[in-house]
Amino acid sequence: MLIRRKKGWEIPERDATPQAVYQNRRQFLKGIAAGSIGATAASLPLGSALAQGSASTADLYPVSRNPAYTVDRELTEKAKALTYNNFYEFGSHKSISQAAQAMNIRPWTVKIDGLVEKPIEIDFEELVRKMPLEERVYRFRCVEAWAMTVPWSGFPMKALVDFAKPLSGAKYVEMETASQKETMPGLRQFWYPWPYIEGLSMAEATNELTMIATGIYGEELPKQNGAPLRLVTPWKYGFKNIKSIVRFTFTDERPKSFWEDINSDEYGFWANVNPEVPHPRWSQAYERLLNNGESVPTRIYNGYGEYVADIYKGMENEKLFM
Repeated sequence: MLIRRKKGWEIPERDATPQAVYQNRRQFLKGIAAGSIGATAASLPLGSALAQGSASTADLYPVSRNPAYTVDRELTEKAKALTYNNFYEFGSHKSISQAAQAMNIRPWTVKIDGLVEKPIEIDFEELVRKMPLEERVYRFRCVEAWAMTVPWSGFPMKALVDFAKPLSGAKYVEMETASQKETMPGLRQFWYPWPYIEGLSMAEATNELTMIATGIYGEELPKQNGAPLRLVTPWKYGFKNIKSIVRFTFTDERPKSFWEDINSDEYGFWANVNPEVPHPRWSQAYERLLNNGESVPTRIYNGYGEYVADIYKGMENEKLFM
């Protein structure tokens, strides 16, 4: 007899938004589009405009939810998750959702290079259509001690690694955000080490939790949330989740990430969530839920230790948690 062991963080299926709701909304939006083909994102109501992504992949969503990845918190309200965003290329505040609409995401070429069998340049749409898309509900924990719960659509990063065919000497994956000087006013702040760079070890990149998100809430990923490709590593602080990726470089040297370059004492390479290791300027013991402002205890590895703790065995001398 098969006995299913609950993991302690699962949410009942009845509390998850049914796929039919997403599907009905999609049909409604298709009807709008049919009647106003010439409409632009700027002419749509606020909520609709902020949800616009790359129109050429809209037919892919919604995707089926993977029931193995659910959590014990209610989903964050969509409007809050789409309008409370860190994206320093558009400003150092949370209200960048309107400014981010200026970003050009078509065409969008993704480069895969470094220690791979053959460097590749591929259009985002072609790449995403080669990948196994699914939806996963993850907790998200910002280093600033706020948190949300998000239904991401996308594919396991391992699928991208397999597609890239890295050489045996590759130990890390370095990722780079787009640099569009004409649309990203934050790039004028020359004291920052642009472009935004992040990295993962190969063990982290191929862990089953690691995801490349292409959608959110059953729709394409909006620009302010990192369209068309962003990293999702739910056991790490949010700044590791690089947005609007244009390059994946496989390397044998550990990358120096954007915030680590700015201040390595406050933002380390590994950046794994741990309530017992405070940020130098605030405690990480509690987090504020974006939905209602409630303060709740932080969990080590953001509650995902059973998936990732083994990655870091034998690394006691590493600065794993900040």
